[in-house]
Amino acid sequence: MTVSIFYNIPSPSSSSLSSFSCSSSRFLSIASSSIPFSNPKKPIQLSLSHTSASLSDMDVISSPGLYPLHRCKTLHLVRHAQGVHNVEGEKDHAAYLSESLFDAHLTPLGWQQVDHLRKHIHETGLSKKIELVIVSPLLRTMQTAVGVFGSEGYKDGIDVPPLMVENAGESNRPAISSLNCPPFVAVELCREHLGVHPCDRRKSISEYRLVFPAIDFSLIASDEDNLWEANSREKNEEVAVRGIKFLNWLWTRKEREIAIVTHSGFLYHTLSVFGNDCHPSVKSEICTHFANCELRSVVIVDRSMMGSDPATTNYPGKIPSGLDLPSDVADEKLSNDGEAVVPIHVPLVPILPVEVLI
Repeated sequence: MTVSIFYNIPSPSSSSLSSFSCSSSRFLSIASSSIPFSNPKKPIQLSLSHTSASLSDMDVISSPGLYPLHRCKTLHLVRHAQGVHNVEGEKDHAAYLSESLFDAHLTPLGWQQVDHLRKHIHETGLSKKIELVIVSPLLRTMQTAVGVFGSEGYKDGIDVPPLMVENAGESNRPAISSLNCPPFVAVELCREHLGVHPCDRRKSISEYRLVFPAIDFSLIASDEDNLWEANSREKNEEVAVRGIKFLNWLWTRKEREIAIVTHSGFLYHTLSVFGNDCHPSVKSEICTHFANCELRSVVIVDRSMMGSDPATTNYPGKIPSGLDLPSDVADEKLSNDGEAVVPIHVPLVPILPVEVLI
């Protein structure tokens, strides 16, 4: 599976686009960066004449990447809002070992962060573009996901299940409707580091279904959390491998614009795989830890045949059909036939008036 990723951090004050890429020997081969950072002192040189263009002097690493649109997906990556474990862990890191933080919920400040991000995605029009919301099956990520991307407050009498019931997870929040929302799907591949920290252990899926009725948990094989181990914590490299598996899995989905609500460690170690052939400042930008409830947008590109959905915007042309041999193809055909391409000189003949007799 071959993937390229183009990186963007959207904000109300900035719409700049940069790109990043890398090569991972195990899972993917990433295309070169589309910004010429490899040798800033050596400009790209193009030699142009009337009949030919030479790209032999172009630095390959600094060349742009160009891909068919239907082989791209836009991902909107979100770290969950502030959880009680973030507060207690910043006071004392040992608090992360406390059972009292099991499957940590959002703080009141975290819910304020949710409200601000929700306002942002509506003001920018992003809320209308998202076709699917993927969420890590932990309380804090699901609270963030439904709060940001869900509908308005749930009303009785509407024949749709709520995304979240009232006061779910000590939220002191009203129920959230699923009306006119994209589907929400829980996926274990985008969970936080597994093991040791109780805040990263999930409840049973049976319990979650009661408080998040409209979230689809069908992709989770086990009702109980069989992935979390009390005495063994997942290594950073293992999180990165899992992250690449997750990106590859996304190509099994038909949706093109997807929101993913997940965790700091998962995002950091997955994104750190990328950007190794970029300028150090770009690599640093890519690998910066996410703030609570931060959103960044990226575009992934499938350079294999895994994402084989047909293009929806391409148009075949020649409708109606007609002769259309391009001049460069004609030159190539003549050259292949061993004939020199010689300009044809047609003498100019004056056009004289003609009298037509009837």
